[in-house]
Amino acid sequence: MIVNNELLQSQASLLQKGLVDLEIQDEELSKILDDEVKRQHRTLSLVASCCAVTPRALVASASALVNVTAEGTPGRRYHAGCKNVDLVESLAIRRAQKLFGAQYAGVQSHSASSANYQVLSALLEPGDILLGMNLDHGGHLTHGSPVTFSGTYYRSIGYGTTSEGLIDYDEVRRLAHIHHPRIIICGATAYSRIVDFEQFRKIADETGSILLADISHIAGLVATGRHPSSINAAHVTTTCTHKQLAGPRGGLIMSGRDANEKVPGLKTTFARTLEQAVFPRMQGAPAVNMIAAKAAAFGYAMSPEFDAYMNRIRITADAMAIEFQKRGYEIIGGGTENHTILIRLHGSMTGSIAESALEQCGIIVNKNRVLGETRSSFVTSGLRIGTGSLAQRYIDQLGCVQLVDLVCRILAAVKPLDEHEFVLNPAVCELFRSETEALCAMYPLISYTEG
Repeated sequence: MIVNNELLQSQASLLQKGLVDLEIQDEELSKILDDEVKRQHRTLSLVASCCAVTPRALVASASALVNVTAEGTPGRRYHAGCKNVDLVESLAIRRAQKLFGAQYAGVQSHSASSANYQVLSALLEPGDILLGMNLDHGGHLTHGSPVTFSGTYYRSIGYGTTSEGLIDYDEVRRLAHIHHPRIIICGATAYSRIVDFEQFRKIADETGSILLADISHIAGLVATGRHPSSINAAHVTTTCTHKQLAGPRGGLIMSGRDANEKVPGLKTTFARTLEQAVFPRMQGAPAVNMIAAKAAAFGYAMSPEFDAYMNRIRITADAMAIEFQKRGYEIIGGGTENHTILIRLHGSMTGSIAESALEQCGIIVNKNRVLGETRSSFVTSGLRIGTGSLAQRYIDQLGCVQLVDLVCRILAAVKPLDEHEFVLNPAVCELFRSETEALCAMYPLISYTEG
């Protein structure tokens, strides 16, 4: 086959050829991918860790940079052919620094979990003490859960929340003074209130600890000033680039005023230590196409459109939390100050059943453990709801009322049989599904046009 090379020497041409080839030469996969796009448009995602990637980040992730092996950092590669890779990574670093006000930014981590482990591996020795938030109280697996690397290689101590569902800073201080952890981790995966990073730093300084802040769930709110920043409060900050930044699935490691300070007990600065933690310590060649997508996401995150998006996230979260409370549901923490609403379910209704029943009706949520949990992680007594995807649909106050009402009516129509099995009349389920699709049509997923 004769191919006009001139027509293929642009990103747009390569993408177009790839789309055509996929549709013609791999019809099975092409159909699955198309069906997934349709599913996302025809269902309402209330998953706290999800939003739709922007078109620019989606295109950048499919760039020809994927063909380049680029171990090392800009200007210090172990391979040739990295001129444009260096430009892209340097751009992503500059944008991340500007967006968050960081002095150091490392953009190579494949995920936030990878970023957390890279930081821990660089700053801790096996057996060192780590103080992190208990999973049942809203923490993340990588913050010291006993089933993970962080909870098995290190001596993990857990702190929790008060009976009101708020971080118990007195307990954090008490445990820190007793155990003198090498690292304290703050940040959460299922916590609806403001995290007081300055208070955590005071405790870390009192006990000679290093403070690591994981802002994966609130990165967009932090970047736009709707949540206090951790950058200069914590020694190190990590985040993912997809939950609120509408970018690719990847990680980011940053440091603010401590970047050029020496790490306690080490001869290198935080910036140098963090850089080496990724490569060569724990990761080989970076996914440079994803770094390009991160650069695109950071560029979008500095725009007025993104600021308006973060504002909608907050407005929508407040509106939905109030509506659930009106209908008798307990919101852990008493409300929300970010994008997350953690709901305790009623009676014999489990998170497993609620998740499955709502999905049958076109509403996507995730089951979650709640304060005082007695059920396993595969069952749970709660739901974690987030408004990232809803805000991309420009859902308004009326839409929030309609959606919460629909969720509550679906749950009321479900008859639990045990922790996982339930009965939901198929005809009623179909009616609920129709209502969901009507809401999808009223508030279409237009994030692919970025507003």
